Amino acid sequence: MLLPKRVKYRRVHRGRLTGKAMRGNRVTYGQFGLVAMEPSWITSNQIEAARIAMTRRIKRGGKVWIKIFPDKPITEKPAETRMGSGKGSPEYWVAVVKPGRVMFEIGADKDKPISEDDLKEALRLAMHKLPVKCKIVARDEDGGAQA
Repeated sequence: MLLPKRVKYRRVHRGRLTGKAMRGNRVTYGQFGLVAMEPSWITSNQIEAARIAMTRRIKRGGKVWIKIFPDKPITEKPAETRMGSGKGSPEYWVAVVKPGRVMFEIGADKDKPISEDDLKEALRLAMHKLPVKCKIVARDEDGGAQA
């Protein structure tokens, strides 16, 4: 499970999920990428579930890049607690994902070739593990992909 080694502040504000992704919106490492179509918080457990689904499908035949990192702590107060008495304690970590963000990339290894259909199928399986609408994009000839 992904989480930061250390942070400056234990608790952060919730923020707003407005706007589109200005960075991280191109496929840079692999052949195909998984792009978010709507804003959301992706938890570290969901990232790990998507990673496991992809790596099981390609069976050591390709390479997976995770382009998002959960660096925002989400706090929760205990059940049946009265209002007030401060903010709750950090419970889990999320990555803030905006529309157009490439979350995962996948590509074939040089040693072990794998078909494009298998790569797309692995991304489709990962898509079902995420709470956000996604689409699969291919890398452009000039090095990136428009989301």
